[in-house]
Amino acid sequence: MSDLKNKAVLVTGASTGIGAAVARAMGRAGARVAVHYRGSRDEAEGVARDIEKAGGKAVAVQADVTDAGSVDRMVAAVQEAFGGIDILVNNAGGFVRRSPIVDADDDYIDAVFRLNARSVVAVSRRVIPIMSAGGGGTIINVTTQAARTGGGPGAGLYAACKGFVSTITRTMAKELVKDGIRVNAVAPGVIETPFHDGHSSPEVLKNFANAIPMGRLGTAEECVGAFLFLADGAASGYITGQIVEVNGGQVMP
Repeated sequence: MSDLKNKAVLVTGASTGIGAAVARAMGRAGARVAVHYRGSRDEAEGVARDIEKAGGKAVAVQADVTDAGSVDRMVAAVQEAFGGIDILVNNAGGFVRRSPIVDADDDYIDAVFRLNARSVVAVSRRVIPIMSAGGGGTIINVTTQAARTGGGPGAGLYAACKGFVSTITRTMAKELVKDGIRVNAVAPGVIETPFHDGHSSPEVLKNFANAIPMGRLGTAEECVGAFLFLADGAASGYITGQIVEVNGGQVMP
């Protein structure tokens, strides 16, 4: 992925799981990587150290992506560190908790939407002018197979928010093509990461695995190739507005 060398990359939610794996892979490809975290400072700094040890350049940046002022400070810090932003990976998100719709109070609804839907717009709208000024760039949003299926038990609001992410990906692709910005998304299936900690029991995960044609859960590292492909203009320069499914065959749209 030679096209990624020296590119400035911001990966949100990059302290663990898929985000961490993507950040490390971008670093190995020669990119300069901003590793975003909210509360997991030690883990994010560990990812940044791994990138540096591999010969890349990295910086850990803290922000609450549900807070406008915090997002402003994060984007400004990345621009100051790297002089621009060429690639944005909107990966931050989470269940908040599992809850059926009937039990979803206003605070819970707002929390799920702010973290999984609104944050994608909040971060992107601040990065887009920087990319445009630099002659273009690439945005990769992270959706999920649940956006197509409605999600598992108690994950309906999360799935609905990811449906928003899938749609806004196409909207952004249309709006930003004139600025030389490609916008695509990756839709992971059930991936074995800390994302499920405290939300999905071993029994639930086993049932998920049994429903996957490959017969197992995926790993964060198995998601990385899709991100590298979409980030590399030499590999995917004529691709925009697309969603790449990485789910072991569980959903075949």
